[in-house]
Amino acid sequence: MTPDQTAPEVENDQPQVANLSQVDAETVQAELVRMHQSSAQVIEAEEVELHQSAALEATAQQITAHESALVLVEAHEVRMQNSGAGAIRAQTVQLNGYAGAVVADKAELGNTYAGLVAGREVRGERIETLVLLARHVDGDVKTVVDTRGAVLAGLVGGLFAGLMFLLTRALFGKKS
Repeated sequence: MTPDQTAPEVENDQPQVANLSQVDAETVQAELVRMHQSSAQVIEAEEVELHQSAALEATAQQITAHESALVLVEAHEVRMQNSGAGAIRAQTVQLNGYAGAVVADKAELGNTYAGLVAGREVRGERIETLVLLARHVDGDVKTVVDTRGAVLAGLVGGLFAGLMFLLTRALFGKKS
């Protein structure tokens, strides 16, 4: 190559925008993915917008969902309205709906039902959860096990298991 020649540009195989309407797809990769009444197994994008859609796995910088269902979500920012997710892992989560597990630095939950919520800062209007692990909680939260309860349950469970082990060993252990 002479100094005046430049190397050919490598084209990106990933489309910039993928608009799906009433489509079932296995894998969707683009900078921006918009789905309306569609489903996908895997979505990989910078930004994802779902409306009345479903996805098994979604990975993106930003995910916005309205009346949609997702199983595994990993993103920097997640906004879900009247939607549900199996598991969400993100820096910031705004959720109004249902989730199996939410792990986030900052979670804003309004009228949400969740199995596990873990975060540095949790805010919400009406949150019902089984387990809540958070440094700072602000809002109306109903939980079965909070951070203090989880530590206490772990200590009591460990103490009980240790006592049962010692008792079993004393009663049924080898005698010399």
